[in-house]
Amino acid sequence: MKRPFALHTITLILIILSFRSTALAGDRPTFLFLQHDVSARAAAMAGSVVSMAAGPAGVFTNPATIGLDSIPLAEFGYTSHLLDINAGFAAYSQPFSSIGVMGFGIQYVNYGTFDQTDDLANKLGTFTAGDLAASVTLSQVYEENLFYGVTGKFIYSSIADARSSAVAADLGLLYLIPGNDPIALGVTIANIGAQFDAYVDTREPLPLDIRIGGTIKPQHLPLQLNLNFHKLNEERTNFMDRFTVFTVGGEFTLSKALRFRFGYNNERRKELKISSTSRLTGFTFGGGLVLKKLRLDYSYNAYGILGNVSRIAVAMDI
Repeated sequence: MKRPFALHTITLILIILSFRSTALAGDRPTFLFLQHDVSARAAAMAGSVVSMAAGPAGVFTNPATIGLDSIPLAEFGYTSHLLDINAGFAAYSQPFSSIGVMGFGIQYVNYGTFDQTDDLANKLGTFTAGDLAASVTLSQVYEENLFYGVTGKFIYSSIADARSSAVAADLGLLYLIPGNDPIALGVTIANIGAQFDAYVDTREPLPLDIRIGGTIKPQHLPLQLNLNFHKLNEERTNFMDRFTVFTVGGEFTLSKALRFRFGYNNERRKELKISSTSRLTGFTFGGGLVLKKLRLDYSYNAYGILGNVSRIAVAMDI
């Protein structure tokens, strides 16, 4: 069913933001946790899911993708990050015949407890730090095989006695090219917004991120293969350098119940290559166990000598 929507508005915003990116390139953004992979399934494919059906966790990657959800779905996840950092999320999506598919999501990061000291290193006590984002998403069908989605989110961060908050929006498009082996194309403009309550006195920009991607299913293979380009809005010395921030990911359907996932993050590989031995830096792996109304996911992300990050998640039909 077609829905009235000013599709050219998203195109206009994309053009405006591409021009504004030059001005913002010199500013250091805040709330960088918004750029992290959230779900275990997405992380196992290096976050290369802009054009892939992701269930309710799509509210964190491309709001248009939850338009493919035909029944109520819920997903919960936990991340054991580097050092003592822990993170988690919860997401829910439900279709409504009158308005489309609604989605709700919440993600948090707990950075742990730190010692508070004075200038002479005398311990004064302890403090904590954390981030939180709550999202509401609406996805609708614009025309056959073309979905759009909009997410509004409230962002909150705290470090000891300092607090900061912001509001932002994500815009997404998803187009399914029909055929025997369909191809999906996706676009996301993430974190359009502003910090309205600064940590101290200076307001900082949000981590604006323009991402595009495609998903293909090779003939005679039980595989969905994804290629995504991230941070296309960021200024680069050479135009072609804009396409060096890319991720590749795939999901093999091994059986009715088993999935194997893999991915590669080129930016992470380059940034964390601090020795001649890069090991598995930038590579990701994971899998899924699909039961009757339940899916269990796991992902493993390699950060070289810094360590590894593991995520687990549970998705279910409601």
